[in-house]
Amino acid sequence: MMREVIQTGQLILRKYEPKFASLLFEAAIESRGGEFTRWMPWCHENYSIGESESFINLLIENWEKGTGFGFAVFDRQSGKYLGDAALNHPDLNHKYFNLGYWVRTSEQNRGIASEAARALAKTAFEQLDINRIEILAAIENIVSQKVAENAGAKREGILRNRLFIDGRIHDAVMFSLIGSDFSK
Repeated sequence: MMREVIQTGQLILRKYEPKFASLLFEAAIESRGGEFTRWMPWCHENYSIGESESFINLLIENWEKGTGFGFAVFDRQSGKYLGDAALNHPDLNHKYFNLGYWVRTSEQNRGIASEAARALAKTAFEQLDINRIEILAAIENIVSQKVAENAGAKREGILRNRLFIDGRIHDAVMFSLIGSDFSK
């Protein structure tokens, strides 16, 4: 099973707890609209604290089942809630997870998502019986693709009509990390 706290140079990733709902809600309210909501449609105009609570409860439930590992990402010095990094959508037969991430708009462009993604992937390969981690980014979501590349993920190709986001189908770029990516 995954450990509940992961530390990096500038970050602390913590397993989500119910008490983080207000932090998630605050970050979502700050970030909603524009490009953020385009790729994170859950962060809509009427987003509520109840949605934060339900999301965290689902993450906790998935953790208990071993089907997902969601982490709240905090600044190591200030303790500020910065966003999220999570392993989800597993294929346990083929031993892989998807890795997703987001950072509140006021803290973007600091390398936070890449650092969190890399730390989470490294920990997953150390602690879970997996062969691969996949990162999917819509072909138009250049920012997410840069995060994946900066985390050390390898671009594998374009998957046609792979993502359905906010009522639209998108081609997606597939990135992957494997255990040997961390032994270099």
